[in-house]
Formats: sequence, C-alpha cells, structure tokens
Amino acid sequence: MRVIGIDPGLARLGYGVIEVRGRDHLPVCYGCIESGKDVPAPARLLHIYDELSALFEKYQPEHIAVEKLFFSKNITSAMGVSEARGVILLLAGQKEIPVTEYTPNQVKQAITGSGRADKRQVQDMITRLLRLDSVPKPDDAADALSIALCHLHILR
Repeated sequence: MRVIGIDPGLARLGYGVIEVRGRDHLPVCYGCIESGKDVPAPARLLHIYDELSALFEKYQPEHIAVEKLFFSKNITSAMGVSEARGVILLLAGQKEIPVTEYTPNQVKQAITGSGRADKRQVQDMITRLLRLDSVPKPDDAADALSIALCHLHILR
C-alpha cells in the first residue's frame, strides 16, 4: 500500500510518499512543490495541480493524508492554504483516491505519543521510524512524511 502525505501551502506544499511492505514503512520520495510570491495565484494553483497530478500518476497512492486547516491569525495565508487544499481535493476526486485529514495534534500524537511534542521531536521520530540518515528538509517535506506516517499508524 502507498500513502501520500501532504502539508498544504500555496508558496510551498510538502509531500511525502510512504510504501508499506509487510511491517516495514519505506519512504519512497519526499519534497516540496514551490511557487514564487510574484506568480499570480491562478498560475501557482495550476503549478500545484500539474506537479501533484504527476506525483499521483508516478506513485499511484491508494490513500491521501492531508493536514487539516486550523484557524490562522494570518487570514491571507489561510486563504492560500485553503486554495491549495482545494486543488488537492479536486485531484483526489478526479483520481478517486480517498482523503483523510489530520490536525497537527493528531499527527504529533500518532508519531511521538504526545500531542504536545515539538517539531524537532516529531522530525527525530520520523527519521528513526523511516530509517532515514537525516531529518528530511525542508520542514514541509518532513511534515508531509509525518502526516503520511500518522495515517498509516491510524489505519493499523
């Protein structure tokens, strides 16, 4: 089974694909889809659509796990994240891939056992659990792997 975790964002969207083989959770790929602030929003959303579509086509995920949007003090930023989430949900609908959303606290709880864990604790745990040589960079990619791993833990 393959799961893609997505940390949505308009300027930088993190993704991480994990495959399950027996009891092993294997990181397949991770990274970010980035777009410049000077690029108009429609072009940025199209770029996210095209890149995610290519990832879905290449890796054929069976599940999509996305970080749930929580209220932000920066409304402009929250709107951009919402727009990126719309692209993710559209693609999921087109490809008929189920989507599950997780709050940051749910992810922390699933990965570290504590909903109050800090970012570094989560990154250290996914590095160990996925047997990586180092913490994935940038943080958005590490967050996406955490979201995918959270989904796999909850599916068990």
